[in-house]
Amino acid sequence: MTRFIAPLFLVVFALVPLGLKDPYLLNALIITGILTICAMSLNLLLGFTGQLSLGHVAFFGIGAYVSALTALGFDVSLPLGLRITHEGGSPLLGFVLAVGLTGLCGYLIGRLSFRVRGAYFVIVTISFAEVVRLVALNWVELTQGPLALTAIPNMVLPVPGLGDVALRSKMQNYYLVLAVAAVSYLIIARLVASRFGRAMRGLKENESLALSLGINATRTLTVAATVSAAMAGAAGSLYAHYIRIIDPDVFLFSYTVTMVIMVVSGGKGTLAGPLVGGILFGLLPVALRPVMAPEAQWIVYGAILIAILFLMPRGIVPALESLALRRRPAAETKSAAKGAAKPAEAGANP
Repeated sequence: MTRFIAPLFLVVFALVPLGLKDPYLLNALIITGILTICAMSLNLLLGFTGQLSLGHVAFFGIGAYVSALTALGFDVSLPLGLRITHEGGSPLLGFVLAVGLTGLCGYLIGRLSFRVRGAYFVIVTISFAEVVRLVALNWVELTQGPLALTAIPNMVLPVPGLGDVALRSKMQNYYLVLAVAAVSYLIIARLVASRFGRAMRGLKENESLALSLGINATRTLTVAATVSAAMAGAAGSLYAHYIRIIDPDVFLFSYTVTMVIMVVSGGKGTLAGPLVGGILFGLLPVALRPVMAPEAQWIVYGAILIAILFLMPRGIVPALESLALRRRPAAETKSAAKGAAKPAEAGANP
């Protein structure tokens, strides 16, 4: 059943802008899509390996700053009289560098912390996120600190026959986010279905047994952290070139909390879970804003989250799967009973 959710989402959301005229709602869908990419990347760690990263927003923020600085350029002085100057370049190059550098950060964090997992990994990721936030806040020469990086160029893509096209409209950015989300989903799906994905799930379910079978836990978890961080960096790059202004608030812990809510409510360890949770909790504030005060919005938001966790503790997608499996045997039994009744009726009426 769930294998149809992602293609259905893709078709539906590819058609949404064709009938949606409200730019506010289109903006909400773009931001929701970016956060959903982050949720999918976090699910790779939390859902498939069981490792909770509470500093995942660090990779999102690093991706945003790397991509913005690559496009804007910078001139910074370093110790020993060194100076680095960059005149600014293509936003597409910034996107590639954001993915590469955040992936490298994920690799380094994984190598350092996965030797001592559990709470130690959570502490390392939170500490890393706070250190990066303080660097962005205080290295004013590079990041402008609380004054923010402004006038970030729009994403530019090479189009055959048209040359380089700047994505200035909301619809163009919407389809860009949708494309990156689709590619991220496919990468995660292929990874999870592979031998490597089975190793991840084995470590999550029974690490001692997985180690006895020869699975290299540190290497497996480090690769998962690398891919996860790179996807979060890609989302950060999209965010920077869409919003066109970023400051240290991009590292706020509330973004990580939102990602965790999306993963857990949708169903961690499922491919479709972050999509469902992302759409629900990304658009819920937008739906509540016109009908109630901000204080009431957060009360309803929290009440819905608590209700989901109590009624569907494994998440929305696993709950739907369980419901479908319960209905299927009942339908098959009913069909078999009807089939057995027909020959009996035929014998009773010669």
